[in-house]
Amino acid sequence: MKPTDEQTAAADSFHAGNHLALQAGAGTGKTTTLALLAHATKRRGRYLAYNRAIAQDATARFPRTVQCKTAHALAYAAVGHRYTSRLNAPRRPAWQTGQALGLTKAVRIGDREVSQRALSNAALRTVTRFCHTADDKITRHHVPKLRGLEDNDLHRELAIHIVPFARKAWSDLQHPDDGAVRFDHDHYLKIWSLTQPTLNADFLLLDEAQDTNPVVEQIFLNQRSHTQLVMVGDSAQAIYHWRGAKDVMTGFDGTHLTLSQSFRFGPHLAEEANRWLHLADAPIRLTGTPAVPTEIGPVTSPDAVLCRTNVGAMAQVMALMADGQRVALVGGGDSLRALALAARDLKEGRRTTHPELLLFPTWGELQDYAAHDPAGRELQPLVDLVDKHGADAILKAVAALAPEQQAEVTVSTAHKAKGREWACVRIADDFTPPKDSDQEDANGCPRPRPIEDSEARLAYVAVTRTRHHLDMVGLSWIDHHPDGNPTR
Repeated sequence: MKPTDEQTAAADSFHAGNHLALQAGAGTGKTTTLALLAHATKRRGRYLAYNRAIAQDATARFPRTVQCKTAHALAYAAVGHRYTSRLNAPRRPAWQTGQALGLTKAVRIGDREVSQRALSNAALRTVTRFCHTADDKITRHHVPKLRGLEDNDLHRELAIHIVPFARKAWSDLQHPDDGAVRFDHDHYLKIWSLTQPTLNADFLLLDEAQDTNPVVEQIFLNQRSHTQLVMVGDSAQAIYHWRGAKDVMTGFDGTHLTLSQSFRFGPHLAEEANRWLHLADAPIRLTGTPAVPTEIGPVTSPDAVLCRTNVGAMAQVMALMADGQRVALVGGGDSLRALALAARDLKEGRRTTHPELLLFPTWGELQDYAAHDPAGRELQPLVDLVDKHGADAILKAVAALAPEQQAEVTVSTAHKAKGREWACVRIADDFTPPKDSDQEDANGCPRPRPIEDSEARLAYVAVTRTRHHLDMVGLSWIDHHPDGNPTR
């Protein structure tokens, strides 16, 4: 295939030795472009892939002069192999680990009693959050905010209690042979990063740069003095800020170029994508390929249904199963199964260790929190799903999920659909519009609140997963939102 003018410009900049940030929109052939750069030089390079599957695919597409690995694979080869015996250790409940670290009793914070199990869970999550940062020691801001303790003063009080145990857990993880805390892959990545490693290569390619954890960003940027840096990604697909990821592209010191010609879909879909790119204030707009016809309208039998939330995905799974269809769920049903088990415990009068629900002693208190506390609104769909179907019905549906290759329809959250594509896609109805503000329009009707950047980016990811047919039903409210028609 003949390179586009944008791909040629990227190749010219690369061969000139520039540090390069390449904004590549959905379906614009970013991996193809990187392979083009690598094949046109005899220099030796490294490609940092977002996950193992991408690394394996890249190995087949890149020349042998480019090593394609994840950051975790590099870290394992350097230091992680020393911890192999701990990586294979059996799982143990967080409360047992907490006991081994000295967390043996509950504490009262504000008007809530935080159980030993909740404290143990929070201490281990603090270590996980620390491992995703570029920080060199655990501090208060690594401590997660627990539901019901979101207030800054309450969180500060929680952190005073948690941080010493989190630091003790991190110290425990430094021992290669044995320890109380279960060792996982993010632990050796963080240990490796603290050694300030040097990657020997003439150039370094970073994929999916918009969702890079600060720990990987630090490793990448530290190579600048001796290696040409090339990062590629799509700032409009930066949808993992909530778990510590960071868009490192927009502030990168280097030449900034774009890939805007999408080969995945046609002009009509590109126009819809550009509406959301405008709302997200993204630095790129897309052009569709006329030879790839893409329709926007109702779909009776979609290949995939994309949802905003895990709970929304479960509702779609149950509705499709009720219609007699074989359904797959991207990523499997483990997280939904855990939520259903937690809900069943609460409904049967038992406390749960699920990190989202562990501060609630009863199902009734969770119902009240979801219905009346502004911080609990996102739990309302879970409460509604369990109250409507029951936890056992949800567990039964999870057990009946089919593998994707055997399914008639695949259900996914938009987050897990990133990097995927299907012929026909339907957007589910849990992409809810912004709530009304206290302002009124010229007709005296309430004016909806602005669309948040994060929601616009997630919608952009969702609508660009299709090749031929998109059913916008779950996002159709955008046609009536004042910000949804920028040319009007």
